[in-house]
Amino acid sequence: MAAAKRKLKFKPNEFVVYPAHGVGRIVEVEEQEIAGTSLELYVIDFEKEKMTLKVPLAKVESVGMRKLSEKDLVEKSLKVLKGRARIKRTMWSRRAQEYEAKINSGDLISIAEVVRDLFRSARQPEQSYSERQLYEQALDRMAREIAAVRKTDDAAAVSEVEAVLNNSALKAEKAAADALAEETENAAA
Repeated sequence: MAAAKRKLKFKPNEFVVYPAHGVGRIVEVEEQEIAGTSLELYVIDFEKEKMTLKVPLAKVESVGMRKLSEKDLVEKSLKVLKGRARIKRTMWSRRAQEYEAKINSGDLISIAEVVRDLFRSARQPEQSYSERQLYEQALDRMAREIAAVRKTDDAAAVSEVEAVLNNSALKAEKAAADALAEETENAAA
């Protein structure tokens, strides 16, 4: 088979990130004849979605398929969660499109920005249905990559991400309360 001769970018059983679908596992490299042309394809299994995707070796670069992030990038993505949410004052439909594009970019840092920006602590107002859907999608993508990198399960990764978000929200609320108390104290003096 030609696949054995050619240098493969990914190997069977390796986890990869396919931007539009997240983390998947390469099951095999197969050769298939399509319209009289022989094509080599990566067969990728997305277990959670119960989906299999076949990507021609020649299209790997153009679709943005990549290896899992390194551990230092995972740490950097968790630091992004600690930053202030950046909510633009544009129409929701425009912001939703931007969030969707970031999620489907496959870039862990961009996905972390969406998670950070759409996170709501227990003391914040409820999200709309579409905000919640985008948040859940971004959280799932981020957690699945973290879980694959750290060789843990998705639930543990979700818990870690939510713990970082909740701690950050508590610190921000405490800082705001302290600033308000100081302002009140100064006004009284």
